[in-house]
Amino acid sequence: MNSKNHLLVILLIPIIIFSQTNNRTVTIRVSSEYVTQSDIIFIVGSHEQFGMWQANKVPLNKSDNYWEGVFKFPINTSLEFKFTKGSWETEALNENRKIPGNHNLTVTQDTILSFSIYFWNDGTTKIQFEGQITGNVEYHKNMQYEGLESRDIAVWLPPGYEENKDHKYPVLYMHDGQNLFDPQISFTKIDWQIDETADSLIRNELIRPMIVVGIFSTKDRSVEYSPTKKGVSYMQFVVTKLKSFIDSTYRTLPDRMNTAVGGSSSGGLVSFMLAWNYSNIFSKAACFSPAFKYDNFDYTKVIKEYKGLKKDLTIYIDNGGIGLEKELQPGVDLMVNILQEKGFVLNKDLIVNIDSTAEHNEAAWAKHVPQMLKLLYGN
Repeated sequence: MNSKNHLLVILLIPIIIFSQTNNRTVTIRVSSEYVTQSDIIFIVGSHEQFGMWQANKVPLNKSDNYWEGVFKFPINTSLEFKFTKGSWETEALNENRKIPGNHNLTVTQDTILSFSIYFWNDGTTKIQFEGQITGNVEYHKNMQYEGLESRDIAVWLPPGYEENKDHKYPVLYMHDGQNLFDPQISFTKIDWQIDETADSLIRNELIRPMIVVGIFSTKDRSVEYSPTKKGVSYMQFVVTKLKSFIDSTYRTLPDRMNTAVGGSSSGGLVSFMLAWNYSNIFSKAACFSPAFKYDNFDYTKVIKEYKGLKKDLTIYIDNGGIGLEKELQPGVDLMVNILQEKGFVLNKDLIVNIDSTAEHNEAAWAKHVPQMLKLLYGN
């Protein structure tokens, strides 16, 4: 018995040493004059050591001149992070008084990063918003469906809608509706600018006029936008109650050829799920940064196991290359390969756009909205 125990210790020693040598130290230092003695600066990011985007979970340590956090990560770990004073309402701003994109780092060596924060979104600084609402957006508050949190619905109407009383329009349903039109209510204070982009493309006769329906997300976003019981209820809500409401309230073309769905990240996943499972309702899906395969989740297996006839769909897939986008890319590649096995043809009914310089945020998705709209509604 003793000899076995000694052998076990001997075998474990090189494994421990090996794992340590593959870690690298990342030191984060933040300086800011616009804080009080009682303020605490938190790092918020995409890794468990950064609190997985919880705004008040990982405080930095205060020294004389700065706040500091020292972390160890395996080589090639991709990180995205920001800073707050403990809530998303007190997020750090950039030098232009705007909410910045995420900081990004791929860990390759011991690294010290220093940041100077000039302004905070804490009521002492007036935020400069990117963009504004263009055109007519109508809001429907607290729409309910059994088993789901109530949510608001925003409906963008194209130029000419009020004047052309006999005209009917195709409809694009999009998730995370609070992030589409109005920067003041967008999560990052930068919206998708779908209103500005669609308005310009329509007025220049580059796309057909359409209605955009923004479905606000709730605190249950992660389970509503995935293949869970609530996810099934959410999809039923969209295809039954919401679509019926939109078709009865607005002048729509309700057939499947004029009905599309889109979203990003988990919203990109549920857009795909809706089109795939309800191809009698939708003919097109726009999937930005779709979470097809991430951590222990893998929706590609569902499509791989599908044995039915080829789906009559047009699918647009868009992904970046920085931070979380890089982690999502293997799932995107796998899904694209599987869809081709199921009969989809690249650049025909399967369009894939990869931008290696794009991050995982509204500003990045906004840049690719023109391409998406031209694909779905181009003249």
